[in-house]
Amino acid sequence: MSPFINTAFMAFKDYIHTKKAFVFELDDVLYPRKDYLLQVYYLFAQFMEYGEQMNAEMMLKSMQEIYLKEGPDAVFEKTAKTFGVPEKYRLNFDLLLSNARLPLKLLLFDEILKLIQELVLERKQIFLFIDGAPEMQLNKIRQIEWHGLEKYLEVHFAAESAAKPSAKGLQLIAEKYNLKKADMLMIGRSETDKLCAKNTGIDFFNIDKLLLP
Repeated sequence: MSPFINTAFMAFKDYIHTKKAFVFELDDVLYPRKDYLLQVYYLFAQFMEYGEQMNAEMMLKSMQEIYLKEGPDAVFEKTAKTFGVPEKYRLNFDLLLSNARLPLKLLLFDEILKLIQELVLERKQIFLFIDGAPEMQLNKIRQIEWHGLEKYLEVHFAAESAAKPSAKGLQLIAEKYNLKKADMLMIGRSETDKLCAKNTGIDFFNIDKLLLP
């Protein structure tokens, strides 16, 4: 019997029967991006407490609030201004973003774990086609709890071909693995992913249909 017993998956079942290759983005598609960033902020706050005797608990709380209100791009600037963090520590912050060894493993969304397990059982090809800096994204991948599924994944970074929404990366995947466009489904959340699929001429599935109640 198929593991797909939840009605939330019903919209996806037709794709499992008709598609051969499933292409996933990473952040906020396979796992919650905030789970990575908030652990990085924790490590940075601890580092600043050790190096500059700043209050790590207060700094972390502030960083979390900045992230939630203004997004990740504002976190260092606002934190530096609020706590008087010297500019020289920007490098440490950036290095942690790219290379942090996290205290806790990153966990896949429950629905995504079930979905990938189903795809493996059905012997489908599974690709990660990921935007962003490859070093940082690979660091995330290495710290996800995959439950043994990682050996079934083929990982490709858009930066190694052309940033999304360019069709180049997906076209290269199709050529390398001898896939027709009709065989492929791109699974993402952002408008960039949706446009990338459209530019390539493949179908797109918004993961919110599975993740939102």
